Amino acid sequence: MQVQPYLFFEGRCEEALEYYRTALGAEVTMLMRFKESPEPMPAGMCPPGSDDKVMHASFRIGETTLMASDGRAAGSPVFQGFSLSLAAANDAEAQRLFSALGQGGQVQMPLSKTFYASSFGMVADRFGVSWMVIVVPAAA
Repeated sequence: MQVQPYLFFEGRCEEALEYYRTALGAEVTMLMRFKESPEPMPAGMCPPGSDDKVMHASFRIGETTLMASDGRAAGSPVFQGFSLSLAAANDAEAQRLFSALGQGGQVQMPLSKTFYASSFGMVADRFGVSWMVIVVPAAA
């Protein structure tokens, strides 16, 4: 069994995918637009003019596959009640990732040393997705 995050960007999916490609080295492995659907969308599912919006996308960050969509392309995305945890190999990588995710976003907890990690911080990116960046301690 596998659990995979599915993020709905409400009309900003393509922008988000490009952002994650630049900030995190994400690789888009699949992208289908609403106009490419093999069956017509049910009436009222998407606003007029949504043909070029993303119906479904898969992308990889490191070894993890995430999925995304524009959903109903209704406006600003809302992400609440969860964070994506990003494990960095070292403090320098953690700082780079944290800074990249913070561009246009909001720091929730500054990246710093804690009793459980040499670097840990929390940041919401420009789309409102919350991230926890951590350097996972090596097993003893």
